[in-house]
Amino acid sequence: MTARGAAAPPPQEEALFGSGRAELSVTLATGYTVRTHTDGCLAQAQRFLYGDQARWFRAEVIVNNLRPQAQARLSEDPGYRAALARRAACSDKDTRCVRASGLAALRARLEPARLAEVRAAHRREITTYDQLRDRAVHRAAGLLATQPTPHQKGHTPS
Repeated sequence: MTARGAAAPPPQEEALFGSGRAELSVTLATGYTVRTHTDGCLAQAQRFLYGDQARWFRAEVIVNNLRPQAQARLSEDPGYRAALARRAACSDKDTRCVRASGLAALRARLEPARLAEVRAAHRREITTYDQLRDRAVHRAAGLLATQPTPHQKGHTPS
């Protein structure tokens, strides 16, 4: 236990994820903030593969949260809010009420358009994500190409 009463993270966790305060952070349009360290094995691997850990972290967090951002935008639609209220009045076991609320059908109709809007607004981050991911694939392939191929037990290479 530490002076604050919480147990310190195990040493292997600090080695993997880093220690101390998180140095990188991204606040999403949904209001959540995601943080990470610039030390530790994971950060070192990201720098090796992606080149720029900060750019990768920002792009990855934003791209991985496009759908939640689009879903948050659904609540701006008055029809969606009304369907949500109707659904909230239903028991989970009352499938007829749930269907009659129209929430699932309305979500299926509205969400693709909201997702397209969000993707358009984050085109630059999506491009960065794709570029850095492609770089990482090439770096990883190059690294793997230099490693000896493991042989199956009992098999002699020709």
